[in-house]
Amino acid sequence: MPLFTRKPLDAMARREQKTAYFLMAPTMLIILAIALYPLGSAFLKSFTNETFASSTPTKFVGLANYAELLSLRVIKLPPKESFTLTPQSLSNFAQQLPAELLAALDAAKGTAYAGRDAYLKAMETAIGKDAVAQYQEVLLSAAERQVLRDPNTQQIQYESAVRMLPREPVRYREVGQFHLFGSRYVIGARDPDFILAVKDTLLFTILTVSLETIFGMMFALIVNAEFPGRAIMRTLLLVPWAVPTPISSRMWQWMFQSTRAGFFNVILEKLGMGHGQIAFLQLESWQMTAMVAIDVWKTTPFMALLLLAGLQLIPHDIYEAADVDGATKFTQFWTITLPMLMPTLAVALVFRTLDALRVFDLFQIVLAQSRYSMGSFVYYELINNRAMGYSSAGGVIMFITIFLFAVTYIKMLGVQTEGD
Repeated sequence: MPLFTRKPLDAMARREQKTAYFLMAPTMLIILAIALYPLGSAFLKSFTNETFASSTPTKFVGLANYAELLSLRVIKLPPKESFTLTPQSLSNFAQQLPAELLAALDAAKGTAYAGRDAYLKAMETAIGKDAVAQYQEVLLSAAERQVLRDPNTQQIQYESAVRMLPREPVRYREVGQFHLFGSRYVIGARDPDFILAVKDTLLFTILTVSLETIFGMMFALIVNAEFPGRAIMRTLLLVPWAVPTPISSRMWQWMFQSTRAGFFNVILEKLGMGHGQIAFLQLESWQMTAMVAIDVWKTTPFMALLLLAGLQLIPHDIYEAADVDGATKFTQFWTITLPMLMPTLAVALVFRTLDALRVFDLFQIVLAQSRYSMGSFVYYELINNRAMGYSSAGGVIMFITIFLFAVTYIKMLGVQTEGD
């Protein structure tokens, strides 16, 4: 290119750049007004103890809200070993005790497995309320010792595990337990509801996005093929996506009812696979499965629609050439369809993952306060507890999690441009 043409081109490029900045100014102002201001307000409130709709003076608490939400402790539990609670072993442990206490403790030790309250009630019946009050610490220590060391115990009681966690100046509550290299550990948190909400949200995201991508790809490939009634099939495919989330959630809530009025209980009973009273939405082991099923049914058409749009952009000449070369359908999918569909697939995965991470309405409608997502946890802290500062801290953590997830996701699934 001749040298005398460079300056006019550079000047034209600068003018185009200035025009683009001028046109973007209103957009940036709108973003500042509707996005950055609320985010900044929530960020500032997260450092306070502000109470919603209250005249209580607001105080600056620094990182106290974040410490409350994110504090975790992992404590190793002693190994299970054979131990029999006898008067002799108890006397070595508890020094001198009256004979009636020893006999009552040995008789009521089985109730220790039912929990602290049941155990103390049994002891009150045996020796009286005053005696239990006088020797409560010794009795509970002995009961916890028995529960911890009994080789037949399948679950460590809450009192036994939390007893090993620090009580001052903060109190930790049990989140869960796990085994590692033959040792048992208990996880304690200052706010186990939030930790479990984060875990459930991430698990929900992984399961739903994976299943929706697989099923969406299958449906997209089906409706992309030439067959009679394809237009009707495409229309029917969008019906679940068109149903509002509150309606679909209530519909599935009825189908998952724990009585024979529930659709799935009726079907499973007729197939001989259940007694017709499976509490899908009450049993913790079934709750996440039910939530994933509801979301997959509703959102798979969204993934299928995006992937179908990508399939429509692939030229048919490539497949015709592959047929001439003798390539099978499976080979064509892996060598032609999937590589050329990657830009669309990357966009679909990013959008669907971010949407799943901020799930709120599904958890709120179906599970309410029995199990939280990050979004529903923040909502209930604000509405039920009126803890605006605390809920703001939860919202900021949720935003940072989604932001980091989005940046990492885009880099992992990024599509190279022509200049790369």
